[in-house]
Order: sequence, then C-alpha cells, then structure tokens
Amino acid sequence: MSDPLHNEFAPGSIEAKDLAHMLHPATNLAEHHRNGPAVHQRAEGVYLWDNKGKQYIEGMAGLWCTALGYGEEELVRAAEQQLRKLSYSQLFAGKTHEPGVLLAEKLKAMMPFDAGRVFFGLSGSDANDTQMKLMWYYHNVVGKPERKKIISRRSGYHGVTVASGSLTGLAPFHAHFDLPIPGVLHTSAPYYYREAHEGETEDDFTTRLANELDDLIRAEGPETIAAFIAEPVMGVAGVVVPPDGYYAKIQEVLRRHRVFFIDDEVICGFGRTGQPFGAQALGIEPTTMTVAKALSSAYLPISAVVIPEFMYEPFVEASGEVGTFGHGFTYSGHPVCAAVALRCLELMEERKIFAHAATVAETFQARLHALADHPLVGDVRGVGLIGAVELVANKATRERFPAPVKIGIECMNRALDHGLIVRALGDSVAFCPPLVINDKEIDEMFARFERALADTLIYANAL
Repeated sequence: MSDPLHNEFAPGSIEAKDLAHMLHPATNLAEHHRNGPAVHQRAEGVYLWDNKGKQYIEGMAGLWCTALGYGEEELVRAAEQQLRKLSYSQLFAGKTHEPGVLLAEKLKAMMPFDAGRVFFGLSGSDANDTQMKLMWYYHNVVGKPERKKIISRRSGYHGVTVASGSLTGLAPFHAHFDLPIPGVLHTSAPYYYREAHEGETEDDFTTRLANELDDLIRAEGPETIAAFIAEPVMGVAGVVVPPDGYYAKIQEVLRRHRVFFIDDEVICGFGRTGQPFGAQALGIEPTTMTVAKALSSAYLPISAVVIPEFMYEPFVEASGEVGTFGHGFTYSGHPVCAAVALRCLELMEERKIFAHAATVAETFQARLHALADHPLVGDVRGVGLIGAVELVANKATRERFPAPVKIGIECMNRALDHGLIVRALGDSVAFCPPLVINDKEIDEMFARFERALADTLIYANAL
C-alpha cells in the first residue's frame, strides 16, 4: 500500500516510521494516513508535551486511566525494585508470589460486595472475556448448562476481544469482525437525552427500560440467561449517566429472574465517580466486578476479575475432575504489574485521593455545567471527575449536526489547538482528567475548552 503522506515527513522520523510500520487501534486509518500521527514525547502530573514542545493539559487521563497523573516516582520505584527482585513469575500450576497475593488481598478488602477470589489479567478487554467464560464455566459445573446468554446494552463498551467485543454495543466495533457472537444480547441504554420518548419523565423512562429488559429475559427464557453486564457510567457511549432509579429497577428485574450482575468498573473504579467504585455512586449491588485502568494508574497493564466465594467453590471440584482450571494468561498477575498496582492503591489511601477527587469534583462539575448555556451545547452530563457535553445544531429541538460535519471531532481538534486533550465520542466531547488534578488546573482546562468551543461555533456558523 502506498503511503499518501510519505513525502511530508522527514525520512527516518518517528512520524514517517509510524506511517510505514504501525497498525493503530481504534483509529480511522484513512484519516491517519492523510493527517499523520501526533507524537507524545513526555508528561508530568496533568500535563503532556508533544515532540514539537507543545504543552497540553491531559483532560482524558490517557484513556480514562492515568488516575495519579504522569511521572509518579513512587510507582517508578515500585517497578524498579520488583524488576530487580523478581522480574517474572507465573501463577500457573499453583505457583505464587508476594505482590500478586498482597494485591488480591487488598482488592478484596476494597470491594463493595462480598468478594471471594481475584483473577488477574492485563486489560479490561481480557477481563470481560474472562467474565463471560466464568459465567459459562460456573453454570456448567453447577448443572445449569442452559444459562449461557449475557445481556449487555446498546452503546455500551466492554472491550474488543471476540467475547468482550461482542458485549460492546457499538457498531464500529462489530463491523467486518463478524460480531457479536451468538449468545450475546443487547438492551437499551439509559440515555435519557436521546432515547426518551416525547413527554416521558425520567421515572417513566427508567420504568420502560426495566420492562424492556424483563420482556427480553422472558422472551429468551429466564433459564437461558446467565448475566447482565453494565458500566455504572457509560464512558465510550458519551459519558451517559443513568437517571435516578434506573439501577434499582434493573436489579429488581435481575433478582426476579436470578440473573447475575457483572459490574464493569474499568472506567469508573477507584474514585472516578466521587466514590471508590461506581457501584457505590450509582447504587449497584454486583455479583462480580471487572477492574483495570486506574488499578495501576496505567503505569503497567493489569486487570482483575473479582468473584464471590460461592462461584469459586464449585470450580475447585470441577477442576479436579478434568485435571486443571483451564483458563489463564502467561502474564496473569505479573509480579511487576502487581507490585505497581499495589503501590498505586496504597498511594490512593495515603494521599486520600478518593476524598481529593470528590472535593475537586465540585469545581469540575460546576465548570462543566456552566457550559450548558453555550449555543452549541445541547446536554451536559457527568458525575465526580468524569463528564461530557453533547453538541447540537439546534438546542430547542436537539437536532444533530449532519454526520459528515463531524462536530465532535472538530471541537476536539480545536481543543488540541489550545493545548487541551479531550475525546470526541460522536457529537459528545468527554472529559476525564487525572484524579490528582487541582482546582486551578480544572479552571485552566475549562478555559482552554471554552476557547475551543468558540472556535467550533465559528466553524458551525460558517456551514
């Protein structure tokens, strides 16, 4: 394939090598070859610099993940010490190591439900893949092999492996990949701004969604449904915060049909919502939980699936019958990743990061909601230190911009011009700064975004 930009970057430059050699995840590859890559070179705290020396405020914590910001020496030190002491050790065949055991113990103690066991992976995607496999495994070994189907939500995001990509309810992650696989169902998302019927109150809306879930379960057969999976706040959907009462009604349906609740805390976990976990902020009672991202502040890749003891107990006998519990990864509970994650959680406690995040969230949410009066902003939504604005062509009618306008991407690019990293999610623009951000930095972040909005309005008015 010829590279349309091969003459625009110096031979041997990082940009030229990127275009020649890389296959980028979650990227419009056609646009990438037209525009070339943005090269990030260094970062510290809540700031990042590119290879041209330009500074940016990190308004997205990387990919919703760098909770403690960049350049945290305590995490660097934890990694270095563990690398020198035990750079690798497996957990297969009963082997273990101190960092993994202590991290599992720490995580169990933090859980907002009766946690029993912790399984380690490397990403939210493989963790949610594991969740599906464990649901199948559990129901097989307890004599309910018909309970296999998993219900997710349209617009939800749970990863990109074959299983977790199927749970994801976004069309671009299915197209050309032959997803979703059989046995994965999708119900409506609690996206009140876009999905409510005319004149429908939030209470009416959440009741309708609960009834829709109940109808789906009954139509499929309750005896065939293993679990329902949900993010407390839907991140990639555009930071969709469910209306009050939504989870209470959903969980009533799940209890009625004895369906497990998989709580996907990959984005919301570890203080993002103003509570330690999104489950506590949104009123969720999980059966199992997925965590990743902020678990190590993204310094090293690690994820975890936490399950109750009642699920673990039949695994023991079943694995004895076949000779092994046949699931796991070479890097499950990698000792260096585990050591960094453990120190990350310790730092969160020592520095009272959750309390700090809840406090500065007041400034964050005030500045975010002040954008509601802007001519382009149709909806503002958020909780804790996560939020989004949805841009519209007409505030009164909620009319969208035509898709080719790509208004969200335009706004995101204008933010980059002003030294701010945010993320376009369709016509919504998301914010998710590091939890260590302070009030002054929040004000600076939104000042830069307001300038980007002004530029975007000029662009929209010229259409």
